[in-house]
Amino acid sequence: MAGQEIEKLVKIIAKLPALGTRSARRIVLHLLKKRDTVFLPFIEALQDVASHIKTCEICGNFDTLSPCSVCSSEKRDHSTVCVVQDVGDLWAMERVGFYHGVYHVLGGVLSALDGISPEDLNIDKLIERIEKGHVNEIILALPATVDGQITSHYLINRLKNFDVKVTTLAQGIPVGAELDYMDEGTIQLALNSRREMK
Repeated sequence: MAGQEIEKLVKIIAKLPALGTRSARRIVLHLLKKRDTVFLPFIEALQDVASHIKTCEICGNFDTLSPCSVCSSEKRDHSTVCVVQDVGDLWAMERVGFYHGVYHVLGGVLSALDGISPEDLNIDKLIERIEKGHVNEIILALPATVDGQITSHYLINRLKNFDVKVTTLAQGIPVGAELDYMDEGTIQLALNSRREMK
């Protein structure tokens, strides 16, 4: 039986997304076996992140600076703002490397089931950014879920009185996918998002 300290660590790691108690035990065992090469550097990295990371005052990104490196970059197009659900979505967009605008992290999506209302999201700061008059386009890059769509419609409604173009990411069948493996919702989105070929 593992000691009390080890069990505490297992319980903490098991709270991470996509991990359960069994996976957490395997991770802790690996950390203990690789104490000098993995565990101690891991602790040092966690302490470093905990003491230096800030939330960007403009977009909500995580960085060692506030404003973050994206918001403070002169190479970015500050007139185009991509609205995402969470920082993980921002990181995913940055991995692709094609987008050169800036971001706005909502911190979630509207959800009656989870009790998340507009006041719980970072919507007022988005409105403030638009009111300053430097934003020409808002790209809604929210999940293709019911809650994501409700949030998109809410934002479209909130932004209709501003002189700003509101667009959404195209949705539908991914490149390389076959129709017989797609669910009905994905096929319907693909049909609704169809465009003329020229």
